[in-house]
Formats: sequence, C-alpha cells, structure tokens
Amino acid sequence: MLVTIPDVLTSQEVAHIRRVLETTAWIDGRKTAGDQAAVVKNNLQVPLDAPEAQDLGQIILRALGRNPSFTTAALPLSVLPPMFNRYDVGMTFGAHVDNSIRALPTGQRLRTDVSTTLFLTPPEDYDGGELVVHDTYGAHTVKLPAGHMVVYPATSLHSVTPVTRGSRWSAVFWTQSMVKDSWRRNMLYDLDRAIMRTRTMLPDDDPAVSALMAHYHNLLRHWAEM
Repeated sequence: MLVTIPDVLTSQEVAHIRRVLETTAWIDGRKTAGDQAAVVKNNLQVPLDAPEAQDLGQIILRALGRNPSFTTAALPLSVLPPMFNRYDVGMTFGAHVDNSIRALPTGQRLRTDVSTTLFLTPPEDYDGGELVVHDTYGAHTVKLPAGHMVVYPATSLHSVTPVTRGSRWSAVFWTQSMVKDSWRRNMLYDLDRAIMRTRTMLPDDDPAVSALMAHYHNLLRHWAEM
C-alpha cells in the first residue's frame, strides 16, 4: 500500500526547516546505510546527533501527531526520529530495501514496518530525484510538493532516480506499526476509509456505521501488538 498525504507541514514550517538546513553541515549518507544499501547510496545527510536534526525532527513529529491520515495509514506504535537527506546533481540511491531493525537514540531497537518520505523541495526546483517504489503491481514513481509525504511498506524495494538539475531535499523516517503485517494494515486502512465515507452519508447511530466501526476495532484489537 502506497499512500500520499498532502500538507503534512505548513508552508511556514517548510520554509523554516529549509532555512535551518541551508546553514547545516551535511555528511556522506553512506555512513548510516546497511552493507547492501551503502553500495548503491550516493547522497548527503545531516548527522543524526546534530542539534539541528533533532530540533527539526521534533517539528515533523508534532506534525505527524496532528495528521489523522498518517495515523490511519501507519497505525504507529513508535516513530524513529527523521533523517534529513539531500541529493545534488548526479546523486542517486539505487534499488534497496530498508534495514529491518533500527535503534532509537536511547538504544531501544524498533522494527521498521513503514517507510515515509517527506518532501522539502518544490518539484519544479529540480529534475530527476523521483522516489520509485516497486511492488507486485509494478513501479510507482513519486515526486510531491514540499510539505507532502508518501507512506509505503518498509519491505518494498525502492530507489531514488539521479538528480539532473537542482537539489532535492527530504526527510525520511520509519515507523514500527501496531500491525506489522502490511496486508492487514492495508485492509484496516481501506476499512477505515470506507467508514469515514459511510459517516458522511449516515448518522453515527445508524446500525451500519456502528457495525463497521465495531468490526474495525475488533480487527485492530485482534491484530495489534503493543
């Protein structure tokens, strides 16, 4: 399941994040890549322990907390702090799968069920740099406005095409979901959207609405891992 979520950040938040990043030191992105990913990764990133990364990451985490679409799509249990990536001309990230386990700054280990890319550069400011997510239905190319993001299973093979003009900046992060199975998350997502649609046509005390909501919560109760 690939879900695009618009306007996660306000234009003011995007502008602030970009101003801070413009004066921040960037390092070789391969320093945080796994063995396989390091071979195909060619980008820059802000060090994870940099104060700027931690402050800007809190802005994004607060934005996620006020976004019901992210909650519906990811069913988050824990979210890792965002990483800030930069692709200048010629930079790319070949096809790879994200590491299955990552550590919080506290040392706690989390399972990466859901990957998210939050775009920080307007698409007209660069050429190339598309996120390509591969699944059983083919390759899906994603290039979104600044402040928009895409959520997809961390098990997906994905890549970033070479940048040929400009510079593409983004924040990426991973979520351990309450429901680790992507097929079950997909079913709950579709059911939740159907419930929201039904509630626009029927009152909340209608038996059909009550039955659908009960079914959703009973499935979540059955599948959730806390």
